[in-house]
Amino acid sequence: MEVSETLQRTQPTNAWRPNLTLAHEQLAPRLEAFYRDLHAHPELSTQEQQTAAKVAKWLERIGYEVTTGVGGYGVVGVLRNGPGPTVLLRADMDALPVEEKTGRPDASHVRMKDAHGKMVPVMHACGHDVHITCLVGVAELLAQSRPHWRGTLMLVAQPAEETLQGARAMMKDGLYARFGKPDVALAQHVAPLEVGLVGHHPGANMMASANVRVRIFGKGGHGSQPQTAVDPVVIAAYLVTRLQTIVSREVDLTRGGVVLTVGSIHAGSRSNVIPDEAVLELTVRTPTDALQKQLLDAITRMAKAECEAGRSPKPPDIEVMEHTRVMVNDDSYFTRVRAAHAAWFGAERIVDTGLGSGSEDFPYFDGRTSAQDAHAPVPLVYWFFGGTSHEAWKRAPGKTPWEKVQALPSNHSSRFDPSVDSLRFGCETLLLAALACLDEEPNPESEPKGLH
Repeated sequence: MEVSETLQRTQPTNAWRPNLTLAHEQLAPRLEAFYRDLHAHPELSTQEQQTAAKVAKWLERIGYEVTTGVGGYGVVGVLRNGPGPTVLLRADMDALPVEEKTGRPDASHVRMKDAHGKMVPVMHACGHDVHITCLVGVAELLAQSRPHWRGTLMLVAQPAEETLQGARAMMKDGLYARFGKPDVALAQHVAPLEVGLVGHHPGANMMASANVRVRIFGKGGHGSQPQTAVDPVVIAAYLVTRLQTIVSREVDLTRGGVVLTVGSIHAGSRSNVIPDEAVLELTVRTPTDALQKQLLDAITRMAKAECEAGRSPKPPDIEVMEHTRVMVNDDSYFTRVRAAHAAWFGAERIVDTGLGSGSEDFPYFDGRTSAQDAHAPVPLVYWFFGGTSHEAWKRAPGKTPWEKVQALPSNHSSRFDPSVDSLRFGCETLLLAALACLDEEPNPESEPKGLH
């Protein structure tokens, strides 16, 4: 079923709400141009200077109070519209060090230096360009519909989501102290579902994650005389296999799935030289914050033990590079948002995405300083919306949505290519969620203003 058909068939409870199809048709040319510009000019995490400037310019033009440079290149836009709740809408801005292979006319050819000074290709391989476009689109839709809702909008364009730095940086920079604590924070993510499908899951819907670097110290020497050296490569090899036993032998399987993957090993420069050190980088995904701590403690214990067993001259250097908590949806606001989506698109267009092994730093917008913080957190709601065109979805093999998703390019793929139709759909899902959390004016004196 096409989204437009769903909109014609299912009417919202409040008849005053703007006709989303018509509103998007009026806004679509500018949104698509904005999106294509973002896609062709991606910027890496912590380097989102031009992207932030484009967002700020859009929000300033439509009347928001705009502040830039929050937690890096973060942008905050505030629109006050009488007494009522404060609703935070967040979208992420950064791109990935991926070489684009979509073949699109607006494909990225950008190369820039990463955090280590290395020149790398850059691509919006996770759809953050879609997220930002939907954010500014909804900002304009709500600005033009002020007679019909009450409250305060806090729009956040966040840097450095991919490195799990940006949310905490904005909070550390006094986001809520400076702009007010919201009553609820909302965020969404484009996914390789069909345009028209919305993915929801109550409670925990994304795992906690941590990226860890382990530096193993050895004693270099000639490959022909290993007895005169301490080989960090051998220690690293034992550690890689030993780490897998954490999942298979130390975790209660009834507590949910756990992932531990060693994604990078670097050591040595040639075959007959024993190097001075070896470096492992790994990622950990857990369904609870407590399990994350358990795995990190186990990694530390095993790394130290293997280094001692291998005669390493000193203990390993173990660094948690990035980490984030479990994303947990607030029950009350989650019910509101899901109900709004079901009422508008039809209940058959809502799919349960389950607990995903992907992770986000959006949980830090709950305002807690740690997972054990006793302060009342800001309620969070996070969902997924489809970005795959109807044609591509029909061509994908499989009978169920999950079988089809497995056959399509996913987020972080060099071929991830959300349909332009996802812009309208993402605007609709975000707008409906915002309206579900704002106070609505039941008897407005005027009709919604036109969008120009």
